[in-house]
Amino acid sequence: MIKVNIKKEDNIITNIKIDGHAGYGISGTDIVCASVSSIVITSINAIIKLDNEALDYKQDEGFVEVNIKKHNKYVDILIENMISLLKELENQYKKYIKIYE
Repeated sequence: MIKVNIKKEDNIITNIKIDGHAGYGISGTDIVCASVSSIVITSINAIIKLDNEALDYKQDEGFVEVNIKKHNKYVDILIENMISLLKELENQYKKYIKIYE
């Protein structure tokens, strides 16, 4: 199962940790893992294009941690959009992804 842990301070997202593998399909063909990876990496890349100092992230096999350092309208919209997409995925694949806030 993929676990998404969202940390907030004063109702603002400051940290997101994504850990694990969905186990929906065979490694390399798992559509849930691929969807999570696509959503997260696309969001990170978009934020970095807007402001390369807005966040730090660490990535490893089955793990991503994002620390949001700067908040503005666009960064916050992209982060909220990423969370919204992950929640939609959670609604469709409840056994394979869980979001904790």
